Amino acid sequence: MTAGERPDAGTYPPIGEYAFLSDCRTAALVGPDAAVEWLCAPRVDSDSVFARLLDRAVGGAWELRVEGAEPADRHYEDTAPVLETRWDSRSGAAVGYDFLAARPPGAQEHRGLVPTGLLVRLLRCERGRVRVRHLLSARPEYARRTAEWTAGPGTGALAEEGAGLWLAAAGPGGEAGPRPAVTADGDAEVTAELGAGEALAVVLGYDGRWRGPLDVGDADRLLRETREAWHAWTRTMSYDGYAADHVRRSAVVLRALMSSDTGALVAAPTTSLPEWPGGERNWDYRYLWHRDAALVVLALMRLGHRAEAGAYLRGLLRHPTASRGVLTPMLDIDGRTETTERTLDHLEGYLGSRPVRVGNSAHEQTQLDVYGQILDAAFVFQQVTAGSEDGVGDRAGAGLDADERAVVYSVVDTACERWREPDHGIWEIRDEPRHWTSTKLYLWVCLDRGIRLAELTGDTGQPLEKWRAQRDELREDILTHGYDETVGAFVQSYGSRNLDASLLRIPLLGFLDGRDPRVLSTIDAIAEGLGEGPLVHRYDPRATADGLEGPEGGFLLCSFDMVSALVLAGRLDEARERFEELCARAGRFGLFAEEQAADGTMLGNYPQAFTHLALIEAAMNLDEAGHHESLHAWATRAGRRER
Repeated sequence: MTAGERPDAGTYPPIGEYAFLSDCRTAALVGPDAAVEWLCAPRVDSDSVFARLLDRAVGGAWELRVEGAEPADRHYEDTAPVLETRWDSRSGAAVGYDFLAARPPGAQEHRGLVPTGLLVRLLRCERGRVRVRHLLSARPEYARRTAEWTAGPGTGALAEEGAGLWLAAAGPGGEAGPRPAVTADGDAEVTAELGAGEALAVVLGYDGRWRGPLDVGDADRLLRETREAWHAWTRTMSYDGYAADHVRRSAVVLRALMSSDTGALVAAPTTSLPEWPGGERNWDYRYLWHRDAALVVLALMRLGHRAEAGAYLRGLLRHPTASRGVLTPMLDIDGRTETTERTLDHLEGYLGSRPVRVGNSAHEQTQLDVYGQILDAAFVFQQVTAGSEDGVGDRAGAGLDADERAVVYSVVDTACERWREPDHGIWEIRDEPRHWTSTKLYLWVCLDRGIRLAELTGDTGQPLEKWRAQRDELREDILTHGYDETVGAFVQSYGSRNLDASLLRIPLLGFLDGRDPRVLSTIDAIAEGLGEGPLVHRYDPRATADGLEGPEGGFLLCSFDMVSALVLAGRLDEARERFEELCARAGRFGLFAEEQAADGTMLGNYPQAFTHLALIEAAMNLDEAGHHESLHAWATRAGRRER
């Protein structure tokens, strides 16, 4: 298969047709045929149990079938990631609820949502009679082996000890009702016939802890608790402005990608969904990237979720390397820096896109832009929360203390020392380091926010005069070497003439005014050179020579950044039109992947955190439609109110 060739989709459903379930510890994707095709256990970054998403033949899945009917009317219940599906046949009708169970926190818990360790599939017959069959073709260890089901810890339950799984069922007939059985192929199976008003619950425990025995009433309770946990979280959301429905859905996606155990927010719950079908741009995104930090903190704070923002930021600052002023590009959920990247050659990949990768070697790169992301996040967090405990016993929502600010200042010192160095850049180019204009921009942000943080807190012991001199020198360096008069735009790297959509953030970060002629000409050049309808490509892969073969889709983060840049440029009608067109391209469940083809096909890992972050930012910019970027302007106003 040649690079860029689009293979026949065959039996692979479109990425945007998958429903996303989460309990803030792991995640599952449910296909349009009601099969769970992706689940990693016990955490989102663990080995997969079901991976049909990446290989239709050997990946494994949890199928749910209602005889004589196809799943229809698939939707979420309100904002909670609970999937409701209906089946209608001549003999009867049923409604199903799929969810990863969670509960609200107790009085002394500060996690927001507490994972229960259960994937629940509850089906209720509403009319007539229906015959139901569950078939669990579990394939642990990324489908390297077939599950070995044995008698479980409870009556009628099954266990897969190697993967820490157990399976139980409850339905009509009580203890004499349906029980899991092992088929001749070694899969687990549950069958039942339900009459009107009867229900069948099948529960998969994924963390090795037996929580049975369970009956249908227990499944109903788990459903109520899960709904309440998510509704309690969304009720505290403080935004009701422009595109509020899209913002609320995006906020739920962010929370669903955030670990309740550590506060880490993974970029996506999947690995190796391709940036172009059949291509090699397939990466594992089940990790935390520092470059998401500023938008994560800003968005969560603006939406009223201060504790989560604080837990996330402090998780970054607690890393041992940060205290030395050194930031790696990414961490795993536990805060470790090293994640070995390897390929799974036994899996064919989504739409035949290989290699299938797990782990990510981006942690080995030098990506200096992350210094600015962390400083931007730290500054606005302090700006809003200084002096406020906010009723959070573990200080998650309070301002940074002296030790935490000392870590931040060490990062600023490092930026002073290193801003003249080349790096691998914001796009993690697997080639020789370059002087990327976006990196220089974020290093300027690092110095600027460090100065402003010290001024805000009265930390007079910092070398502010040195920092100011370095900030001014760096600004002049960017304006001299980053802008090309012949191109009429800020360019990708010093000495090149390539366009790069990351530079749409120049006005959003306060480096130049949104109506500056250099900003306006950059917007127009990117729209013409990298635009494709409402989509914006991040760069031209061939011109950039990024070390990989083949094309990629339009980058949705950059597409929403274009909306925000147009708002700051005063081109509000154009910004609104682009925003509405992009939102109309969301998947069935209002979710976005990393990229998208011109025909609307979702590409890349899904759902993608930074796409939803950029959507939130664009909506809020449109809501305020002022001269300044709305999130930073809001942080300034909020800080003044609290002081």
